[in-house]
Amino acid sequence: MVLVVGGTGRMGGRLVQRLADRGEQVRVLSRKPGGIVPRGVELVRGDLHDQDSVARAVEGARTVVAAAHGFDGKRGVNPQTIDWEGNRNLIWAAESSGVEHLILLSVVGVAEDHPMDLFQMKARAEAALRASSLAWTIIRATAFMETWMMVIGEPLIRTGKTRVFGSGENPVNFVSAADVADAVEAAVFDPSLHQSVVEVGGPEDLNWTDFTRIVQEVAGRSGKVSRVPRPMLRAVSRLMGPVNPTMARQVKAALVMDTRDMTLDGTADPKAVRRIGRLRLADVVRRDHAEPAAVAPALGKV
Repeated sequence: MVLVVGGTGRMGGRLVQRLADRGEQVRVLSRKPGGIVPRGVELVRGDLHDQDSVARAVEGARTVVAAAHGFDGKRGVNPQTIDWEGNRNLIWAAESSGVEHLILLSVVGVAEDHPMDLFQMKARAEAALRASSLAWTIIRATAFMETWMMVIGEPLIRTGKTRVFGSGENPVNFVSAADVADAVEAAVFDPSLHQSVVEVGGPEDLNWTDFTRIVQEVAGRSGKVSRVPRPMLRAVSRLMGPVNPTMARQVKAALVMDTRDMTLDGTADPKAVRRIGRLRLADVVRRDHAEPAAVAPALGKV
């Protein structure tokens, strides 16, 4: 059995469907009460902070995929509670129950001194997994196209307006969740990837100017793109922290993405196995946001 923690998310949902299509016995642990999984997949509702529910979820599993994250969470769901403490609980439970292999979804550029708390907490989880008795694989991904489509692209499509954070000129490597799911699926079945770090990036580096231009061209929408200057981003990040930590985290992430090297070549681990996904931003926009008549021929290529 394969347990997927976070199996109703952008990447996890795709992975669960693929495993089910292969005839694998799959269980999903999700904190979402309305989580939807494919027919034949067992859904266990629970929280990574609840050690009893984690222990029940891992019971009988051969492989565990830790794909949950707290980047855009609310009400106590954040990188510390999910990406560090939650994954630590999962690792402990997996060791106790005899799980053979744990796959951790992490981020390219992970470091305990990184300015983003997501990267810090993933670094802690990676260290805990390496120190465990489990066979492990760490899958690090660059920025998910689908996540930033939600933040930047979808408002442009729906309302004709969006905001770009910072200068909009710093290149970032974006990868599709579908390509990350490919890498995780490979790790489930390939023992040669045990005790390995795999870094997955997309085939192109884009700045926010490129990103919004591609969204408009492919979705067939025109709109207004405004910019939020860096000093305002810093102020918003500080002021919104106590009031809306999710927004503050996204704003800080955008500021980091505007000021640091976020390309795969600039942040990759030279010791890691590198995979380059096949989907470009234009493919993802066609798949998820173009009109149905325009999407039909494109789906065969994606």
